[in-house]
Amino acid sequence: MGDHQENAKVFKALCDPKRLAILEQLRSGEKCACVLLEPMDLTQSGLSYHMKILCDSGLVTSRQEGKWTHYRLSPQGRDRAVELLLELTTPNQDASDSCQTCGR
Repeated sequence: MGDHQENAKVFKALCDPKRLAILEQLRSGEKCACVLLEPMDLTQSGLSYHMKILCDSGLVTSRQEGKWTHYRLSPQGRDRAVELLLELTTPNQDASDSCQTCGR
């Protein structure tokens, strides 16, 4: 399953309403940070904080153009997040149903 610390970054990115709103904006395509700021009640440093978490999770990628950063959804990051969620929530067929301590 990999490193729990790394995997937790995906869920951290998804557990904040502002980050979910940012992901929603990015569904229509790449956006400049200045465009993302407009509808959000965020300062530039606040947006930067949220974008770092989204980028660290792998769900969003960025590129620099002049003084502005442009962000877009990452298909690879999305696929990894879906695989991770499936892996974490699918019962392990090899696991014994009985308790090793009490035998039930």
